Amino acid sequence: MNAYTTIIKNGLWDNNPGLVQLLGLCPLLAVSGTVINGLGMGLATLATLLVSNVLVSLVRDYVKSDVRIPVFVLIIASTVTAIELLMNAWFYDLYKILGIFVPLIVTNCLIIGRAEAFAAKNKVTDAVIDALAMGIGFTLVLVCIGGMRELIGEGTLFANAHLMFGETARSLELSLGNQYQGFLLAVLPPGAFISLGLLIALKNIIDDRIKRKRSLPVSGDALGPVHTS
Repeated sequence: MNAYTTIIKNGLWDNNPGLVQLLGLCPLLAVSGTVINGLGMGLATLATLLVSNVLVSLVRDYVKSDVRIPVFVLIIASTVTAIELLMNAWFYDLYKILGIFVPLIVTNCLIIGRAEAFAAKNKVTDAVIDALAMGIGFTLVLVCIGGMRELIGEGTLFANAHLMFGETARSLELSLGNQYQGFLLAVLPPGAFISLGLLIALKNIIDDRIKRKRSLPVSGDALGPVHTS
């Protein structure tokens, strides 16, 4: 397994920020009421990770260690401000729904954590791969939680898709029908915690099964040593 594969696997599964590191839980749980909200927040976080990781990796040899954190925070804050302005201009309705949680990306521990733990110690190419892996992993968790909460709580999937993909995306919405009354707990904050807990439990089950499968002896070992004359 080469270095890039390890970085990708680390971000998407082994060290997923939402399921393992449990970083960025505030937006992860606050805006994950629907698939589109989760996707919008995830993509904004991914863009911030990508730009900040690249910039931090580029300036890492020119920043003194005693001021690196303030410099990293300045880079992240500038990036988030630019992304916020772009969302305000191009995705205004979605931007209003996400509200304060877009500028709060600045305080997301995931962003500063990757800048300090990885981008500041590795070359630009590795920093880009790490940002994409971590960002996509975080976005997938947001989308999964949003899908679970939206389907159980409101009986729909991909509602308000037009806010991100335009008017033609209205046809993407799926519904369980008008007779479905919804389940209020799913759309409330406890529903977010329950959904996240279920995803973490599922990941742990899968990891445990993979570990057990790898620990099983191969057929030759199970038969014992082979003696030759």
